Amino acid sequence: MALQSRMTVYVAIAGVLALMGVIVFYASLDNVHLEQAEIELFSVELIDVDNVNNKAKFDVTFLVKNPSEKAFTVGVIDYQLFTDGIELGSGQYSAMDVALPGRAVFSSGDQIPLSSIFVLTKSEISPEIYEDMINERIDSFSAEGLLTTQTSWSTIDKEFSTGF
Repeated sequence: MALQSRMTVYVAIAGVLALMGVIVFYASLDNVHLEQAEIELFSVELIDVDNVNNKAKFDVTFLVKNPSEKAFTVGVIDYQLFTDGIELGSGQYSAMDVALPGRAVFSSGDQIPLSSIFVLTKSEISPEIYEDMINERIDSFSAEGLLTTQTSWSTIDKEFSTGF
């Protein structure tokens, strides 16, 4: 009798481990679709200039596209913003505090603009570039970073580099 109950416990443990393996395998099937997500820097627009604190706020918009057949959401876009090869700083779009069902869903073929506020501080870059930025004399930008896409089963981080 003791041997039979010990064998039942071993079979139950093996069954649970097998079930966990199937769940992990099933979740990894989404990764191919998530890796197909495309992102491009769409616009950088001046919102506000704070002359007292020497800071300027910009609206940075990325256009995210879903060429795959699997719907996904975007959790985070971490990026560094550049102009003419000079780093202006880093920024982030984040929807991680929003539950998955409440986020923008990228169905097959969808492209949706996602915006974030980028704060440029005069003391962190050259004064000439800061003045050109607040006077809207710069029209070429690039961004590098990490795009985090998610389905209900899987999350993937994809590096990107884009510009206009």
